[in-house]
Amino acid sequence: LIANLTIIVKSFTRPDEVPGFLGYKPFIVLSGSMEPVFDSGDLVLVRETQPESLQVGDIISFREGESVITHRVKEIIEEEGQRKFVTKGDNNNVEDRIAVTENKLEGRYLFKVSGLGNFAIFMQTPMGMLIFIALPLTAFILYDISRRHFQDRRERKRTNELEEELSRVKQQMKNLDIKIDD
Repeated sequence: LIANLTIIVKSFTRPDEVPGFLGYKPFIVLSGSMEPVFDSGDLVLVRETQPESLQVGDIISFREGESVITHRVKEIIEEEGQRKFVTKGDNNNVEDRIAVTENKLEGRYLFKVSGLGNFAIFMQTPMGMLIFIALPLTAFILYDISRRHFQDRRERKRTNELEEELSRVKQQMKNLDIKIDD
């Protein structure tokens, strides 16, 4: 919950950056360019890393325009004191057009959760919000109303029982000629 809230707040406060939590960033795979490593609809988690620690064969996520792409490093080039990474999707026939510069790097791939990206995308749709926000909220409200109703009924029943008991005791005391102050 804290991680999700942090990511949501960062996405609004820093719209030009990819939001993350403690150096970790989740991304949803939208294409099959890295099959069979991960499929469209998977959620991948990457961790921010220093460019110097990357090696050929690592899978990295990087910004390309408004998108984030996760591909494998095929070659590392040193140009003007800066590292650039030539990348390629495992399922693609050719390398990516532009080498990834250090300032476009988002992190190194850690692991995936199969299909969770599809679930996250569905939750952002009106039907997903209805199912996962409105319905549980409505169910909770109905539960609370019914719980309070049954609790009130129990209290009324207990009050009635106590009043009947008090009435019986008063009647017994009258029968014994004991004076009672009302």
